[in-house]
Amino acid sequence: QVQLVQSGGGSVQAGGSLRLSCAASGPSYKMAWFRQAPGKEREGVAVIYIRSSETRYADSVKGRFTISRDAAKNTVFLQMNSLTSEDTAMYYCAGDRGSGGNWRSATQYDYWGQGTQVTVSS
Repeated sequence: QVQLVQSGGGSVQAGGSLRLSCAASGPSYKMAWFRQAPGKEREGVAVIYIRSSETRYADSVKGRFTISRDAAKNTVFLQMNSLTSEDTAMYYCAGDRGSGGNWRSATQYDYWGQGTQVTVSS
């Protein structure tokens, strides 16, 4: 069983930046970041395919968020810039052992981090 341990997050003013980290104890085909605001469904924010390093983003964060990884440390990062109050949510990293499927579907993923709160004040 792969374990994902998250760090980072916190509170920031609008326009600020935060970085999230997710350290994995084993391999995955792809790693993603999801977020969930109160009363809303969990939504996929960004994904990185481990073998190719291909990345994809939700339209709402494109150009502001960057997903990356440190292969040596088996850690995935989410750099979040130009944050707005709309980005306030609990953020989760996730790992998927398999290929294919819709990366934005939470049901695709086998492993989940513990979650970290991101709060953006305007």
